[in-house]
Amino acid sequence: MMKWLHTMASSAWFYRFAARIVPWLTTLFVLLFLYGLYGGLITAPADYQQGDAFRIIYIHVPAAWMSLFIYVVMAIYGIIALVWRIKLAEVLLISSAPIGAAFTLLALVTGSLWGKPMWGTWWSWDARLTSELLLLFLYLGVLGLYAAIEDKRVASKAISVLTLVGVVNIPIIHYSVKWWNTLHQGSTVTLTDKPSMQIDMLIPLLVMAVAFKVYYAISLLIRAKAELIEREPNSKWVRKVIEEDNNE
Repeated sequence: MMKWLHTMASSAWFYRFAARIVPWLTTLFVLLFLYGLYGGLITAPADYQQGDAFRIIYIHVPAAWMSLFIYVVMAIYGIIALVWRIKLAEVLLISSAPIGAAFTLLALVTGSLWGKPMWGTWWSWDARLTSELLLLFLYLGVLGLYAAIEDKRVASKAISVLTLVGVVNIPIIHYSVKWWNTLHQGSTVTLTDKPSMQIDMLIPLLVMAVAFKVYYAISLLIRAKAELIEREPNSKWVRKVIEEDNNE
């Protein structure tokens, strides 16, 4: 088992695996995204209260889910990097940070666009919005700390610790609408309760959520490949990969 894990964690194996799977994931993402977008914008009926303004949910909610999901994944990578000192986990952690920051920013912007017609204001310092903004600062803090330390192994250890400390914000974001009185509506879809959306609205939302996860995988693999080459520019496997690419 450990031998298999170390094989998968090797830079050369991961680089070749990523190169092979990215085209397939890209095709899957395009199909899911187009289907979800068509379902959300065209086939889903207008909301009885919000009208067509609710359709921003098909971008806002999956982006918000991804902002939390990616940070939790980063924390898992951080544990692996600190405990088992696997270099690939360090690479995947820092490669995830800009993607998570982008999704968090997208969630904040689309939430603001949705909030203006619904609440009458672009922004409110309520618990959900403020904790989501703090999550964006955590992502930016990870990126800034990594860039500030020249030794990337030391930098990886530092951002692993920072990521784990920041995990406390995730349940705050998730439960903020239950713990405090906020403008933000409660969760539309949960694992324990029946969804509050009708099925022809719900399916496009779930499809978009899967599409965003596939996009994360694509972006992560591409960024991780570049990070590996930047870390190990003179290694034998990098020279071999370059030779193979030149011969194709």
